[in-house]
Amino acid sequence: MMTTDSQPNREWWAQRWVDVLESFGWVRRLARARNYAREGNVLEIEFRGAKVFARVQGTAPEPYKVSLSLDPFDDEQWQYVIESMAQRAIFSAKLLAGEMPQNIEEVFTSNGLSLFPLTKFDIHSKCSCPDPANPCKHIGAVYYLLGDRFSEDPFVLFQLRGRTKEEIITALRQTRSTRSDQAPLEVDESTVQPDSQALNLQQFWQYDDQLESSLVVIAPPPSSNMVLDILGPIPLKEGSGANGGVAIAEYFKTLYETVSQQAVITAMTSTNQEF
Repeated sequence: MMTTDSQPNREWWAQRWVDVLESFGWVRRLARARNYAREGNVLEIEFRGAKVFARVQGTAPEPYKVSLSLDPFDDEQWQYVIESMAQRAIFSAKLLAGEMPQNIEEVFTSNGLSLFPLTKFDIHSKCSCPDPANPCKHIGAVYYLLGDRFSEDPFVLFQLRGRTKEEIITALRQTRSTRSDQAPLEVDESTVQPDSQALNLQQFWQYDDQLESSLVVIAPPPSSNMVLDILGPIPLKEGSGANGGVAIAEYFKTLYETVSQQAVITAMTSTNQEF
């Protein structure tokens, strides 16, 4: 039997799914459904494309059959979403790490879409039980188990909207690769001034004039956050130990602090010598 975890163990996007469902006025029905999910009455959940099929054990000897789907986005809508994701590297990094970016909904709303259901009519569900109410407790139990699936794999939520994990990752990589491989803009030589100089990368940061000492401020960075703090836990191979990622993160944190401190000292020393 399949069981569900308590709400504190859910990731934010999974809890958002539950909050959206409860906002439809189904709190009382979902309360009974939550118990069904916790007691393991959902025997099986299967994904077939963008649809979900489940078997839920009720009072009858044979399990009831539940089906559920959302309205999928079409190819053009997904193209806009993928392009918006590709414009922000943090989205790609988070999703490739198996984590849902905190403001991922902005990508969809900016394209006139909603990742989560806006109304109860956006969810299409059926159950073979005799209860005429929708959602019945069997459908509701599947709702909760889906929330747990979202915690394990955020791409499941995208799958309900018509795109699998592999399709999204491939599209993201292709979009970002296409942008990086685009030919540079052609320059009309007639518009270039005769005294202009070609860019010399070796001297790009060189400044030979005297600096005004009152304008030079040497200070440590305003935040101690590292890139790893933004991207999340380090994905390690199985067998690396439960605390392996924590140990590596702590090592890098110490390393970052040492380098940052040395950089400030070097900058202050150089500035003092200059002035």
